[in-house]
Amino acid sequence: MQLLEKKLFLKGRLDKFTVPEKLKAFQKLPRKEIHYIDLSQIEMIDSAGVAFLESIRDALSEHDPRIINARADIKKTIKIFTSKKVINRVSMVRENLFENLGSAFLLWWKSVVDSFKLSADIVFWSIVGIFDRKGQRKGSVIVQSLLIGVDAVGIVSLLSLVLGLILALQSAAQLRQFGANIFVADLIAISMVREMGPMMTAIIVAGRSGSAIASEIATMKVTEEIDALKMMAIDPVRYVVVPKFQAITICMPLLVTVSIFVGIIGGLIVAVTYLDLSVVSYFTEIFAILTFKDVFIGLMKSVFFAWVIVIIASYYGFRVKGGSEGVGRVTTLSVVASIFWVIVLDAINSLIFYF
Repeated sequence: MQLLEKKLFLKGRLDKFTVPEKLKAFQKLPRKEIHYIDLSQIEMIDSAGVAFLESIRDALSEHDPRIINARADIKKTIKIFTSKKVINRVSMVRENLFENLGSAFLLWWKSVVDSFKLSADIVFWSIVGIFDRKGQRKGSVIVQSLLIGVDAVGIVSLLSLVLGLILALQSAAQLRQFGANIFVADLIAISMVREMGPMMTAIIVAGRSGSAIASEIATMKVTEEIDALKMMAIDPVRYVVVPKFQAITICMPLLVTVSIFVGIIGGLIVAVTYLDLSVVSYFTEIFAILTFKDVFIGLMKSVFFAWVIVIIASYYGFRVKGGSEGVGRVTTLSVVASIFWVIVLDAINSLIFYF
């Protein structure tokens, strides 16, 4: 060990056998003169030698001496055994408005591209799956149809009945003043077939089945079941999402049909008990006012709503991050987004077909 021109030269070996002797020699040196630690003459170093170097640097912390001229293998050993972590001090630069807008737009654009890719993948494999069931569980479409469609009949029917009663009751008080009792049938028929039936059914399915789809896929992602499917050369979209997509495409028009029929029955209850209309006159007016176009628009809306619910639920399910907390977060986001886009699409369809 030698001190020359503010440099501390270390020689020989720095290991558990030589460190005690070198430590005693270091304690006798004038520390104010040391700004560099030269390791050009060090033959080898172990963990004890690295600890010795750190003790020297701690003792000379006011000068913060630099280690210089160390061979590559010496540097590697120091890096492995050092207890000091290098902290990169990055100056915090405050982003301006345009940078925030730009980053937000890039994130939005990436989500749009990813959602379109997922939509294309789902639609493609759903069409292929009609003719080729490879990559899907046997009977999976039937199972999903029971879960999405049959199990939802009760809640859809109950809410549609209440909705029909409310619509008829609210309009009946006004129609009676003008002797237009029969037009309650027109109001119930048009509103349930073109608007309320498809939209309310879609909202119920989004909250009930959409959340289940998102949480199922998110749980599979968190528990690495999705990665296991990929390792077995099974497409997760084809195996998990496509049966749900095909099932909801079949079930949603049927649920909407049930909703429309039950809603009309709800209006019939008010028409018979409050407006003194007969059952025959009520249904005669309904069949006179309804056209094929009205029924077609209502059922077509239901199919689009069904696709939106599955695609959004799958998109958020595959994007989950974290554990159970992440599953709950994406489930909530999927339900909110599904209901939002159902209402937006309903408004767009209404504008297109009415104007």
